Amino acid sequence: MATTNWIIDASHSEIQFKVKHLVITTVTGSFNEFSGTVEAGDTFENAKISFEANTASINTNSDQRDGHLKSGDFFDVEKFPKLSFKATKFAKKGDGFELVGDLTIKDVTNSVTLAVEYGGTAKDPWGNTKAGFEVTGKINRKDFGLTWNAPTEAGGVLVSDEVKLIANVQLLKQ
Repeated sequence: MATTNWIIDASHSEIQFKVKHLVITTVTGSFNEFSGTVEAGDTFENAKISFEANTASINTNSDQRDGHLKSGDFFDVEKFPKLSFKATKFAKKGDGFELVGDLTIKDVTNSVTLAVEYGGTAKDPWGNTKAGFEVTGKINRKDFGLTWNAPTEAGGVLVSDEVKLIANVQLLKQ
């Protein structure tokens, strides 16, 4: 079976996360600098997928919070400038796909399972072939050494352990 190489078109993609703050609202953040490759056949099933993001490119629309997230309390960007993902399985599941792979944040690697919705493939006005996907899932940040928290007056915590992941990715055929 012939395979095709694809890269993430970063200008038409976004990598986001959502975390509960004070357990009453959700804060959304993103990584502004990332790259990835996909090697796949026509159906994308069994694709070889790799991805990495520059941790210092984190953006939550708050310079103070971003500074804290870049510190040793969270991503420790000086010591760990990248987070990465390498797929171990990409298979049809229902109307979409299931993506399983090794996510590495700081120096901790864990297997994660993500749901993938295939948006389709199309040619842009310049003749480039593009493919679109939405990837969603959840991780526990403490599983990756992101353990900082602060108690609240009511006995809760400032930041939830659960982190929702949402990636809208447009691939560019090479």
